[in-house]
Amino acid sequence: MNVRPILSSDNLIVARIIRDALTEFGANRPGFAWQDPELNDMYSAYEQSSAVYLVVEIGNRIVGGGGISRFDCELSDCCELQKMYLLPSIRGKGAGERLMTALINAANELSYSHIYLETMSTMMQAQSLYLKSGFVRLTHSLGQSGHNGCDAWFMKELINEKECR
Repeated sequence: MNVRPILSSDNLIVARIIRDALTEFGANRPGFAWQDPELNDMYSAYEQSSAVYLVVEIGNRIVGGGGISRFDCELSDCCELQKMYLLPSIRGKGAGERLMTALINAANELSYSHIYLETMSTMMQAQSLYLKSGFVRLTHSLGQSGHNGCDAWFMKELINEKECR
């Protein structure tokens, strides 16, 4: 199992994995990532210096991915965990934990102070991973992600080695 940055040649399979997962959970409609314009070109969307999108591959097969990007909200230096989805056949086998660790490390390297995420209450396995990774449940959303269909929100405070701003 390998976690690596997305390549432009990964765009098609990553978009398919995300859309299939959103469909699986009934989130293939307005109010969810389904309508995000960057879905067809995730490589370009995360090419900025304040963002990263990582894919998980087993052999030469991409089985999932996830990203972080700056998120404007009430907190300074906050990023959002975005579009983290895995194929159903790989869930519960450690890929999510490995990807989450890599994303948390990337957020620390980019000097973010918090990671925020939005999800659906029906995504119980994902929520277990978030809690296990040190996220805490919030009672309301932060900022304006455009994903008003989400009904579960989480936050993780990061401990950066650099001086907090």
